[in-house]
Amino acid sequence: MPQTDLKYFTPEEANKTLPLVKKIVKDILDTVFQIRTIAESLGGNIDGNKEIEQYNAQLNYYMRELEEIGCSYKDWNFQIGLVDFPAMIEGEEVLLCWRSDEDSVKFYHGIEEGYVGRKPIPEEYL
Repeated sequence: MPQTDLKYFTPEEANKTLPLVKKIVKDILDTVFQIRTIAESLGGNIDGNKEIEQYNAQLNYYMRELEEIGCSYKDWNFQIGLVDFPAMIEGEEVLLCWRSDEDSVKFYHGIEEGYVGRKPIPEEYL
């Protein structure tokens, strides 16, 4: 079901959010690193661990921050810091796609294609 309050980004608008998005993604990756480090030290037995619960709460907060901007975190392995921004290109609903090692938003993919379907944003949209 389409969201009525969905904000579409132009590549320029998405790039303007990057300073904040980059900071949030760094916080997400750092937090997951802390969770993994603690989990490893506990042999994976993290049930009821207060420190892990605090980090999970932080992680949820960072995810909500991205949602408030209008984008979403997509790297559930927490390796490359992937963020999608809803957009319209050539009359089609797509996702502008940014990786944390990229300096700007330069790629997009169809809603169903995902990261593997990334292609360069057409020049006329940049």
